[in-house]
Amino acid sequence: MTDTIDTATVAHRPDPDAWRAAGDAWGHRAADWACLFEHYSFEVLTAMFPKVGAGSGVELLDIACGAGMAVQHARAAGATVSGIDAAAALIEVARARNPGADLRVGSMFELPWENGSFDAAISVNGIWGGCEPALAEALRVLRPGGLLGISFWGVGPPLDLRPCFKVLAGHAPNEHLTSMKRLNDIAFPGVAEEMLGHAGFDVLEQGRRVSTIEWPDPDIAWRALASTGPAVPALRHGDPAAVRRDVLAAIEPCRDENGIYRFRNDHRFVIAQKPPALSEQANSV
Repeated sequence: MTDTIDTATVAHRPDPDAWRAAGDAWGHRAADWACLFEHYSFEVLTAMFPKVGAGSGVELLDIACGAGMAVQHARAAGATVSGIDAAAALIEVARARNPGADLRVGSMFELPWENGSFDAAISVNGIWGGCEPALAEALRVLRPGGLLGISFWGVGPPLDLRPCFKVLAGHAPNEHLTSMKRLNDIAFPGVAEEMLGHAGFDVLEQGRRVSTIEWPDPDIAWRALASTGPAVPALRHGDPAAVRRDVLAAIEPCRDENGIYRFRNDHRFVIAQKPPALSEQANSV
């Protein structure tokens, strides 16, 4: 891992088909993800929503909206919310949760909305290292002065996911490990801020919360963790029974005296703003 951005990637548009593969991975167990894992983001959403003004009269975009939990909470706060995700199976759940919301299957690198469509945007663990073009698209669809909040895993502590995801990487092909290292560069201090600056945003503030998620028994814990995108290469490449065994061994220290698995992780966020005077012509990509 490095602690700097490869600025050559800023102008690079990712493989146009890569988002479909990511969507297939994250949607492979959509019901389990939606019901057993997606609420991991509750604490960081509670922190970010007031900072981006997610409330009555605000038009908000959720980039990589998953199964729509954040959309649901923002709508409850009074916002008009749109969302996009690469996983068709997750969007199906999101639409069921949020009748009438504008939720689309597609790529965050080519947002299907006009320039200046939104007052604010969020992306909860959806924009990672190497995803600079997605930030350029977020800038484009925001109105001048619009706010963006992005979140990502930090370097800890706590970081209960580290031993678990090391197990998944160990069962996956080598090329998957290389890809994950680049994505996780954003965890290092200053990297997200540099990415946002390169895209044209003004960084306003940084913050962190501790994400807490609980599962009552090993079967539920395994179903939750197996629903994540990084589990897919391990499950397809290795022996699923061995992956399950090793993942549960890795998270055994998270199990309390009542048998509850309590998974805690360092969750960082950055709030940025599209400059108020930035014209749409200067912002076009």
